[in-house]
Amino acid sequence: MREKLMYGFGAFAAVLIVRNLYEMFMHLPDEALQGAIYRIIFFHVPAAWSFMIGAFVSMVASIVFLARRSFKADALAASVTEVSLVFGAVNLATGMVWARIIWGIWWAWDARLTFMLISWLMYAGYLVLRQAIDEPTQRARISAVLSILTFPGVVITWKAIDWWRTQHPGPVLSIRGAGGQMDPAMEAVLYLNFLAVLLFATVLLLIRMRQEETRRELDGLRREAHAL
Repeated sequence: MREKLMYGFGAFAAVLIVRNLYEMFMHLPDEALQGAIYRIIFFHVPAAWSFMIGAFVSMVASIVFLARRSFKADALAASVTEVSLVFGAVNLATGMVWARIIWGIWWAWDARLTFMLISWLMYAGYLVLRQAIDEPTQRARISAVLSILTFPGVVITWKAIDWWRTQHPGPVLSIRGAGGQMDPAMEAVLYLNFLAVLLFATVLLLIRMRQEETRRELDGLRREAHAL
């Protein structure tokens, strides 16, 4: 069943991305102020959303582990964090390219950029911590606490452009309220591409979950071997 979902989601994501690329480059015009470079938003924003959703799932899974001692929840938290870091890196990298063209600089210590980087580094530290602890229960417990404590940084990242007015532009999407100024046709493609990116992230998560389950089985065999 899992393999069927992986292939199905992967195929649908590939078709949707191809369709979206055609819309982006063949139908949508250049943005009035930014020109062609604005099209990076169709991957920059979905990558950020995927990172944030993954962080939320990791927090929930970590809470479930602490409440029920479910190692499946721990495996989910670890897997989704690893996948989310990939999309967080895509968001940071595309943001730097965009900033270089529009602002003339690669990086600014803007509130949103800074908290995004801090959140990304904290979740990277989460994965490093997991590699440093051999005992499965202790590893899962400490990792769960770190995941829960790190998530508020993601919320601050999301709200930063509402709380502080610095380098990063304000809301442009209609879902953000009155500040939304994006053309409806562009916004529709953005949401469709977010769906494609999210499906691709789900495929990576299913693959990573299977690897984590295999690792858990190996940990069990190792403990049995030590007992002998």
